[in-house]
Amino acid sequence: QVQLVESGGGLVQPGDSLRLSCEASGRAVLGDYSMGWFRQAPGKEREFIAALRLMTGSMLYGVSVEGRFTISRHDFRNTVYLQMNRLKPEDTAVYYCAGRQGLDSDNAAHYQNWGQGTQVTVSS
Repeated sequence: QVQLVESGGGLVQPGDSLRLSCEASGRAVLGDYSMGWFRQAPGKEREFIAALRLMTGSMLYGVSVEGRFTISRHDFRNTVYLQMNRLKPEDTAVYYCAGRQGLDSDNAAHYQNWGQGTQVTVSS
């Protein structure tokens, strides 16, 4: 059983930066495992942000955040980060960490494991 624990959400002003973290634990993470970030705003569908395949370091980005958000991983731990720069009010959402066996993917349905979510609010 894989557990994903997110941290780092909060209230920030437009233009600020924030970094989210997601630590994965469980035997499955030791194999070929990918982790991704999604977000969901009230009344909207879950949106893909970024994903990273831990074994190879390959990455995918959603169109809406490319250039502002960066996904990365810890060198020695099964942890991925989402660095969010130049935040906008429309980035306000609950951000979810997700994990799956194998290739990184932009499709939420491909992910077997989900964190509890962390709220990010961008407001002046």
